Amino acid sequence: MVMNSGAWEEDYTRRGILWGGVTHDLPELPLDSCVLELGCGNGKTLSSMIHRGWDVTAIDFSPQAVSLSRVRCKSTSSCEFIVADAHHSPFKSNSFDAVFAIHMLGHLRDHDRKLMPCKLVHSLKRGGILFFSDFSTDDFRCGSGYETEAATFRRGTGIITHYFSRQEVIDLFSNLTPVSIRIHQWPMRVRGKNLVRSEIKGVFVK
Repeated sequence: MVMNSGAWEEDYTRRGILWGGVTHDLPELPLDSCVLELGCGNGKTLSSMIHRGWDVTAIDFSPQAVSLSRVRCKSTSSCEFIVADAHHSPFKSNSFDAVFAIHMLGHLRDHDRKLMPCKLVHSLKRGGILFFSDFSTDDFRCGSGYETEAATFRRGTGIITHYFSRQEVIDLFSNLTPVSIRIHQWPMRVRGKNLVRSEIKGVFVK
């Protein structure tokens, strides 16, 4: 197992829906596109996907997370849920038109993180699109906690978070063709201070 599954399972069991709201800035894809979401969590991104007319497969290695996603998306039959470790992909090659890796790779250790793109390329059809999003090194939480590896920090729950540089993302997906790589930032007020959340968002084509 590539992540601390016990820490995630405990978090989802104890706190339930860890992240509220829905994801609004999803890309446009043709109807009936076969889409894979890696690390569906409690269904925040998934709850927007299921209304797009896509054929969605959602996986997470936490049974509790998958259970929460099922409840959140129970009004649709267009989604298949699988409890699985993305590092050991259960999918055949050329299975998906698009793969979403949203705040998932940042919770892998360095060795496993560098192996994951090969798994994703294997799952994508020729011309398929990978959508990547994770926190950048400009995020205010980068440096908070115990540093387990370069730019990777473990906080109180035992869950690690890696913070990416732009060049690191380019290098990570060097076996795909980059379409766009951009920084998305927004303000967050914490304990009376104005701080910045910062993500790197990338789109790559096989």
